Amino acid sequence: MSSRHFFLTRRHWLLAVVGASGMGPGHALAQALPVPASLPEALARALQKGSPLLVMVSLDGCPFCNLVRENYLAPLQGQAGLSIVQIDMRNQQMVQDFSGARQTHDQLIRSWDIKIAPTVLFFGRGGVEVAERLVGGYIPDFYGAHLDDRLRTARAVVAH
Repeated sequence: MSSRHFFLTRRHWLLAVVGASGMGPGHALAQALPVPASLPEALARALQKGSPLLVMVSLDGCPFCNLVRENYLAPLQGQAGLSIVQIDMRNQQMVQDFSGARQTHDQLIRSWDIKIAPTVLFFGRGGVEVAERLVGGYIPDFYGAHLDDRLRTARAVVAH
């Protein structure tokens, strides 16, 4: 396969993802996840339910982020009652981190050494990651299975 053919195929696939999601420039997300003011408070609410806190790192305008948010995380939040919040790359909004310090979303993401959106993190007691991060969103045939696997691991750690 030539590199031109791969580029066109990938480009067409991206356009299909954006078109299928209904997302275009300036589109307001139909399935927004809550943005926390305090990660310790969000974690405490999750742990009260016996659940890990899932944090989606997102990037404004990212079609893969929209796909993950609308097709996987928002339904889990609604149906299973999971605690899921969103932190945004390049966002200067302040949030309290797990140590109690206040940082911008962007500073927090950098401190977590995240470079790819979407990334989903799974936090347990003490703000410790309890499952492997789920990085990227471009594997739609397997994304749900990877998410389920990590969620199962995170739940087991939180339960003990």
